[in-house]
Parts: sequence; C-alpha cells; structure tokens
Amino acid sequence: MKAFAPILPGAKTLSRFTHLSCSGCGAEYESDRLQTVCTREGCGQPLLAVYDFRKPLPKRKLRRRVSSMWRYRELLPVGDDAHILSLGEGMTPLLPSMRLAALAGMQQLYIKDESANPTASFKARGLSMAVSKARELGVQACVIPTAGNAGGALSAYCARGGLEAHVFMPADTPEMFKLECRQFGASLQLVDGLISDCGRIIQQHPQRHNWFDVSTLKEPYRLEGKKTMGYEIAEQLGWEVPDVIIYPTGGGTGLIGIWKALEEMQQLGWVGSKRPRMVAVQAEGCQPIVQAFEQGKNEAEFFPHAATIASGLRVPFAYGHRLILKVLRESNGTAVAVSDAEILEAVQEIAQCEGLFVAPEGAATWAACKRLLKAGWLEESEKVVLLNTGSGYKYAGLQPTSGKQ
Repeated sequence: MKAFAPILPGAKTLSRFTHLSCSGCGAEYESDRLQTVCTREGCGQPLLAVYDFRKPLPKRKLRRRVSSMWRYRELLPVGDDAHILSLGEGMTPLLPSMRLAALAGMQQLYIKDESANPTASFKARGLSMAVSKARELGVQACVIPTAGNAGGALSAYCARGGLEAHVFMPADTPEMFKLECRQFGASLQLVDGLISDCGRIIQQHPQRHNWFDVSTLKEPYRLEGKKTMGYEIAEQLGWEVPDVIIYPTGGGTGLIGIWKALEEMQQLGWVGSKRPRMVAVQAEGCQPIVQAFEQGKNEAEFFPHAATIASGLRVPFAYGHRLILKVLRESNGTAVAVSDAEILEAVQEIAQCEGLFVAPEGAATWAACKRLLKAGWLEESEKVVLLNTGSGYKYAGLQPTSGKQ
C-alpha cells in the first residue's frame, strides 16, 4: 500500500488506543483485530474504544498541530500514520450567531458548521476514521446503508485509500447524494424503502461476506471520528463547556461521541466535571428516540412509516438507541420532535440571519431551540451550541416557506 504523509511528522505510534470495551456487558476485545459488535451471547451491543490516560497530555501540545480532527492524534485509534486517509476533515467553524439569537432574545448562541467538512457533512469525520482503521486492518471493500451523506463520505474515503465502496441508499434520496457516490466510483444500489431496508438487503446480499459493514455503531471507529466534534467545541470555547448542545439525531453517533469526548477530556484534565445538557432532535415523522424518552424507556422501538424532508433524520431505528437515551438522562437533557414546516422555516431564518445554507437536519436544531426557549427549558442567558451536520446545497428540491422580494 502507498504510504501517506504523516499527520504529525516523525511519529508512527502516537495513539494511546489499548482495547475495545462492550458498552453493554463490559467485555473486552483486542485492538489489532477487525471487530464489529459484542459477540457474547445475548449481548450484541456497540464496542467503544478505550485509551491509556495515565501519561499526561498537555493542551499546549495542540498549538502547532494540523488544523483537522487528527490534531487529537493520541486519542484516535489508527496505530500508524501511514494508514490515515485524510481530506482535511474536522476543525470546522464554531460560529457566534448573534443575529439569529436576537430573534429569540438569546445571548450566547453558536452554530458548529459541519458543512465545512469534505463531502460537506459531519459524516466525513466518522468515515475517515472507519475507513482508515479498516485499511490498517487489511480490509479491501466496505459496504454501508445510508440516508445520504454517509454514502458519499464512504465513497470519498474509499477512493482516497483504494478500497471498494458499496452503497445502499433509498431510491427517493435527493439526487445530489446519488451523484456524489457515483462520481467517487462507488457501487450504488438504490432501494425502494428506508435506510433500515437498505441494511436488511445488505445482510441478505450474496457478497456480504466479502465486505466490511461500516453501518452506524456496527463497527467501533466511526464513533471515534465523530467524537472529535466534542474536542473541538471545548477547544474553540477556550476549554469551557457550553450549557446545552442541541444535536440532530438519526443514528445518534455524534451525540454519543461528543459525550464520550467530554469524559475523555476530563480524564486528561482538559475540562472539569461540568457537562452540557444534551438535546436529541428528531422529526415528527420519525421520532423513535423522542417517544422512548418521553415514555421513560431505556430502549427505543422501530418507528413505522417514517417520513420527513430531512433525510438524515429518517432513521426509524438507531442501533445505538440505548446509548443515546443513556446520554440524554445522564446529562439531564431532553428529546424534541419538530415538524417539517418548522424545519423549512428554520432553514430560511438561519440563511437570512447568518448567511449559512444549512441542511434540514441542522435547521431542526434551531426549530427545537425555539421550542425549548418557549417552554422555559432553556434560559435566554445560557450558552447553546447547535450542530449543523451538513449543507443545504445537497437538497436541490428544498423550497423556502417565504422569501424577501
């Protein structure tokens, strides 16, 4: 395999990754073998990467490092820099959004703009990490069921590393997502149904044993890429933690990852014990996490007839549902469902106030923020971060609710 330029020159084994631990039963798994989920009978829960925190890692070491997610190299699982497949993902802007905040009387509102990533979404983080680690462990072909952005990101990073990419996507996904996969050379199969149907078809496919499945939380490393959003938010706020983080939740990997990052940063001494209240936002037409949270359950059920204009929120069942609900409760957070009409209005408000054309998934966080303010759950003085997970430019059919003439 061709070697890539090191992210941190002169260092081959900076990673402090030691092993994997089951998020359910605590069983441990080796770090140098290809792993999926816990294989103990009756478990099957996601595996989480564990690191050695005994040796100090001063924050000052970050000052001269690359402006990407790989600046946190010691806390990422790829062993050898030669296997890192990077397109410059991470270190996206955390934008103060004062004009938007003024609409609701808020004082401290920020948008973490993940559309600045390669392939224009936060999926670049997770797939950069997952494909890099898969490549390091000898994988030659990857497969993914996707609602849109993850398929494009997998296709890009497989192209970067010379791996095969196989993408299964709902047929009614906006055209830009399909074009993206094809341009990167992926094999794209369109499915009449939802992302859950795509996953089912992959499991029945005759070639499935030749592909490594990088479905959300069915391998351990996409989470490790997504967690870097948490590291960045803290660093960009001067190592302070916001009061509230509002996150659009389909598969929920980023929400789980941000929470994991906060725990890791506390072990490093980079932040204290304060934690933000985490908010999971879903669409009214697909709200399995919201329903489970409101009913006081620790597990979510499959949501029938899922429908929403926000493709990334059209996930009727999240594999990491237990972890999502655990984070919401540990953080004293909440879950909110918003309508498609509210999402469209929020897309336009963010565009006209802040000059950002956000994805409908990202806009859903602003719609939820306004609801939580009105309900009194949010205080106007609190420091709030909204996650915009992608670009509105991929949604060519998105229609504004109104417009200035």
